[in-house]
Amino acid sequence: MLNDCWNQIGVMGDRSCSELKTVIHCHDCPVYAAVGDSLLERDPPLNYMDEWMNILSETPVDEETESNEAIIRTEEAISIVIFRLARERLAFPVVILQEVTHPCVIQPLPHRSNELFLGLVNIRGETLLCASLSYLLNLQTTEETSHDIKRMIVAGQGNDKWVFPVDEVHGIYRFHSQELRDAPVVITKATQGYTKGIIHWQGEKVNYLDSELLFYTLNHKIL
Repeated sequence: MLNDCWNQIGVMGDRSCSELKTVIHCHDCPVYAAVGDSLLERDPPLNYMDEWMNILSETPVDEETESNEAIIRTEEAISIVIFRLARERLAFPVVILQEVTHPCVIQPLPHRSNELFLGLVNIRGETLLCASLSYLLNLQTTEETSHDIKRMIVAGQGNDKWVFPVDEVHGIYRFHSQELRDAPVVITKATQGYTKGIIHWQGEKVNYLDSELLFYTLNHKIL
């Protein structure tokens, strides 16, 4: 029987799994990976391929399903990953979250690395660009954070992925879109307009970042 613990106690369940404090997301959990491997390695049921070939050959193609009007998008819920930089709580949409990892060695590039572009980081054999959100958002640094809670966030889509050192990752949470409030003018100016809105979480104000604008800026300032 399939052990779909991610649907029960993981990020898609009640989030009671004790491992979430370490791995943050079920996608980074060895249990999730092991179940995925077992599904890929198992033999298909008898006549499975023949049945699907028949289904696909008989299914009519409706042109309207390819139009934008036929695509239903729900905006009732927002899934975000909340993290801390200095004294600010910030958030990315979960859809761009690739991985949360412990701090890795940052390799500066001669004549290229600066306060914004920190250098290159090796994540699971893949070399990625590492940038400072603190510098981009003009956040003032505070007292030294314990190294035990520091993390690196890998975010992006496709080949456009970046690594961001952060002081702490709080986890993944879900909010209704109605809970998103407009950012005050003072916050918008301080972060150069990268704050898309404000979410209240555990008595704290969380800046929900405009990830598209942020990545656009990084690509034009660094690449």
